[in-house]
Amino acid sequence: MRRAILPLDLLLIFLFTAVLIKPLFHAKYLNRWDSIESTFIADGRFLKDHGPHPQWQPLWYCGTRYDYLYPPVLRYGTALLARVYIPVKAYHVCTALFYCLGIAGVYFLVWVMGQSRGAAWLAAAASALVSPIYLVLPIPWRAPHLAPWRLWVLVRNGEGPHVSALALLAFALAFAWLGLPKRRPAFLAAAAICSALVALTNFYGATALAIFYPILVWSLWVTHCDKRIWLRAAAVPALAYGLSAFWLTPSYLRVTVDNLRYVSSRGNAWSVALLAVAVALFVVFSLRGAWGKPARAYLVFLGGSLLFMGLNVVGYTRFNFRVIGEPHRLIPELDLAMTLAGAELLRRLWNWPAAAPSQVRLARTVVLIVVLGSAWVALHSVRHSAELYPPEPDYRQRVEYRMSEWMAEHMPQARTFVAGSIRFWWDTWHDLAQVGGGSEQGLMNPHVMEAQWEVLLGPNPELGVRWLATLGADAVIVTSPQSQEIYHDFKFPGKFAGILPVLYDDHQGDVIYQVPRRYPSLARVVDTARLQALRPVQQSGLDSLRAYTAVIEEGPDSPATAAWSGPDAMQVHARVAAGQSVLVQVTYDPAWHAYAGAGALPVHRDMGADFSVIDAPPGEHDIRFVFEKPLENRIGWVLTWVSLAVVAALLTLNYVHRQPAQ
Repeated sequence: MRRAILPLDLLLIFLFTAVLIKPLFHAKYLNRWDSIESTFIADGRFLKDHGPHPQWQPLWYCGTRYDYLYPPVLRYGTALLARVYIPVKAYHVCTALFYCLGIAGVYFLVWVMGQSRGAAWLAAAASALVSPIYLVLPIPWRAPHLAPWRLWVLVRNGEGPHVSALALLAFALAFAWLGLPKRRPAFLAAAAICSALVALTNFYGATALAIFYPILVWSLWVTHCDKRIWLRAAAVPALAYGLSAFWLTPSYLRVTVDNLRYVSSRGNAWSVALLAVAVALFVVFSLRGAWGKPARAYLVFLGGSLLFMGLNVVGYTRFNFRVIGEPHRLIPELDLAMTLAGAELLRRLWNWPAAAPSQVRLARTVVLIVVLGSAWVALHSVRHSAELYPPEPDYRQRVEYRMSEWMAEHMPQARTFVAGSIRFWWDTWHDLAQVGGGSEQGLMNPHVMEAQWEVLLGPNPELGVRWLATLGADAVIVTSPQSQEIYHDFKFPGKFAGILPVLYDDHQGDVIYQVPRRYPSLARVVDTARLQALRPVQQSGLDSLRAYTAVIEEGPDSPATAAWSGPDAMQVHARVAAGQSVLVQVTYDPAWHAYAGAGALPVHRDMGADFSVIDAPPGEHDIRFVFEKPLENRIGWVLTWVSLAVVAALLTLNYVHRQPAQ
């Protein structure tokens, strides 16, 4: 009977949550033009138009591997829904569905770990209506902030991938809790599947899983004292990685960690030392208080979760604790840990087996006061929920749309330098190449960041112009403080005035300048010896930039053309003489291959700006420049198929194990 009730409760919680966030299901353009949700909307549109799995993203960072940008779950969810809705609504519907699933996941997690239906309902209701995180963080107490924190960061900050991963995280932990103590292959398989989905949804969700999962494993082992738990515990992440290996290749992980330097500060040694002390204390106290006591497993898990999530989040806000990444991004996970602990505390108070009736009454009075106070906060949040969903503006009046529409109409094949909120929304409506991208997660060419720093913050216009030419930009959009654009990243917005030709001026603080380039193409015929003699260009190295642009813009008078034929291939036409090569201003990757006729041509890295160089024999060539699936991805697909076979075997084993003896 108890198991029969579970699906009904999960469905009711999902539907209840959907009613609470109904405006999000209907939302199109919210008044959140500074939100990074725009990049996921744009990516969903790109994937819908160029699916099922493009290997290369030619629009961002002068080109990068498509897999490097973001994990796939939310991208594909948005792309699939974009076949029914416009991309912006598809994204909101997709994230809303994950949000509702996440609240149901909280119920499932407490139902499994705490073995209490009442506490599970209480925790789910708290997750949907209030946030205990406000008790420990210095967050302003104003109407929108009284909303559940996971909903606030979803709508206000565009944390769709993170909140979606948080939804899946609860199921991963619950299935692991069911599968590790006993021989339950199906639950181990389910834990691996959900863990893989977390990692395939968001980096911070994977980080949270990497914190919660060891705590869970330790909690079960220290209370059950069964060595087999360690073997099962190791099998879950191994199988989870196998399931995600088709996408999360070793180079993907390396690039993601390396690019943290662009989006977060580095960790510090004393934080690592403090973390080690916290781990030691947790181990000692749990050994002394819970060894061989299975009934205390959930308490150990709650204590460890509060300790380590609190150390990351509160430690960062109070004294700059940081091991890796941005710890404050784990606020939703700390909020989850506090919700679970609060629900368990109230359950224990309500069921307190005190001898004196007065103590029982006191404990239950405390519970009622807390519940009624939380209900008041929840009512306040619901009454002001409209503030989370501002009226939809006419996006056609926004500078982000107007600039991209002008470029799509007049220079659709150009690569443009854009910044701020214009950069975020640049590819929402059209395929338009830019020097930067939606964020720096998938960046392969470090010169892109050096150029952005100089163009946006440097006072020297020549440095900026030469960087733009170096990276193949045909135009640059400059916004002044009077612009409708939100971030105003240009420190010297007037530095190109009178130096670069004006293509468009809306007289509202937004100007499109043309960048002088010899030929409007991403391909150049260059002198091979001169190119090989160059050193890497430097951020403020005017001499190195002059030398590089002289080679690519003042080289042989032999125009080359380049045209994309899909995201993974380019057609290049060039006439090459002896001692010459073809430079393609696309970020170099070993998976790029060039073919002329039936033969392959060597491709190597341009050491000056990390672009691709094709060595072709003298003559006129039609070159097919193709990005082919890397070997590590092919190996990853093999691992994924093998892992799926293992999952199928575990499910079969579970079925056979449960069959009654004949």
